[in-house]
Amino acid sequence: MLKGRTGGVVKYAAGALIPPIRIDRNDDAAISVQLAGALRNLILSGQLAAGQRLPSSRTFAREQNVSRTTAVNVYEQLTSEGLIQSRVGAGAFVSDAVERDRPQAPVTAPSPMKGSKPPRLARLSLDASEQFFPRIDHPNVPRAFVTGMPAYDQFPMALWARLSAQYWRRSPSLVLGYSDAAGLPELRAAIARHLWANRGISCTPDEVFIFNGAQDAFNRIGQMLLNQGDKVWFENPGHIGARNSLISNGATLVPVPVDSEGMDVSVGLALSKSFRLAFVTPAAQHPLAVTMSLTRRLELLNAAERCGAWIVEDDFNGELHYSGYPAPTLKSIDQTGRVIYVGSFSKVMFAALRIGYVVAPPDLAEVFRRIAGATMQGVPANLQATMATFVSEGHLATHIRRMRRIYTERQNALLSAAEEHLGGLLDVRPAAAGLQTVGHLAEGFDDVEVARKAGERGIILSSFNRLAFAPVGQGLIMGFGAVPPRSITKSVAQLGELLRDIRDGKA
Repeated sequence: MLKGRTGGVVKYAAGALIPPIRIDRNDDAAISVQLAGALRNLILSGQLAAGQRLPSSRTFAREQNVSRTTAVNVYEQLTSEGLIQSRVGAGAFVSDAVERDRPQAPVTAPSPMKGSKPPRLARLSLDASEQFFPRIDHPNVPRAFVTGMPAYDQFPMALWARLSAQYWRRSPSLVLGYSDAAGLPELRAAIARHLWANRGISCTPDEVFIFNGAQDAFNRIGQMLLNQGDKVWFENPGHIGARNSLISNGATLVPVPVDSEGMDVSVGLALSKSFRLAFVTPAAQHPLAVTMSLTRRLELLNAAERCGAWIVEDDFNGELHYSGYPAPTLKSIDQTGRVIYVGSFSKVMFAALRIGYVVAPPDLAEVFRRIAGATMQGVPANLQATMATFVSEGHLATHIRRMRRIYTERQNALLSAAEEHLGGLLDVRPAAAGLQTVGHLAEGFDDVEVARKAGERGIILSSFNRLAFAPVGQGLIMGFGAVPPRSITKSVAQLGELLRDIRDGKA
């Protein structure tokens, strides 16, 4: 017999009449998990009141069109959570504890659409979050012009799988435990040897520290060295991920312009003669792809030495150079221990690897070691061990040489197609290193608008000004590493069509 209603759920003597619960049979979650989640929400929201009798598992199964086994599993799950109580001879009931312990919503909760108050944050996090620059998600499928994405189609998967399998055949006592928080010793040693042979950096394994990618390293460096309000020279335009990391650690960023020789140190000194840290990408500046001149490198080292500042050298793409010998790293010419070198395998290998590393100056190495031991859990040991073997057996050097040839071919395809399709619209410049280059738009174009309209046509581009503190001219950042030449050529033709449509007022 009908007894009444509670929040839309009808009460019967035989238990509440629970409305049909929508089940998605294509969902990865089991049907019992979906039903338990829906019933849990009915209880916690108050639509099923404390003490209210529930239908028998047999009745629940029939009404929801599921097996009785599934219904029993649902009831057992919610009983284990304390949301349902079983009473011998009486059936299942909503737990009395729900009414006592359920968080009560405010009587007049403000509508999110009318400016509800955000959650309370620590002052540093609140101040930083208001300054963050949005990052663009990378597509799962490689596309022309995507930045920072290497050629997954050229990665030696079979070799990597074989080396990984070798690791898992080791003794369980070696592979299943915790690894050194500072990094696997064999990987730290392999990186030290590789950097000496390929980047001219002399360091010991004890000065190398492994992180979950370069972004993790930036966070840790900021936590270690910055007090709130410390001045940090930062390239304009510049690396959004690093920028956000430094902001989150209280830095006051000083945007320093970049020209054909890299960061303009003289302007930096005019803006802030005293600074705590400088962040630079000297091998191929992100995003403008210019190489920092030796003169500027020496000026920056001298400026840092004079005021006791540190320099973070992000060498994320320095090994992918395309002509002659690369310029020396800042770290290799640093005579006074001011440079913190940050490297990553994400660009030369694959993004999911998430292995970055820091070469700390001798004066900071012990601090890095102590903080790592106290607060870090380390990168998964299987990835570190496989990477160590990949480096030590010479596969990394072979892979880098091969990828330089492939990326040279892909960049040449971009430059040739641009000459054919983008004349008078976009001046695409060659890059000396890295996985991307830039194009300067003709007068009358707005790079943010072009990038937005390109996205509407399925063309992924970034604009200069999305990465800038203040306007820096009109241009586009064009990745060339992710797809083969034919795809690049096709996409350049589509971009040319879009730019002509914008110029002619058709888009």
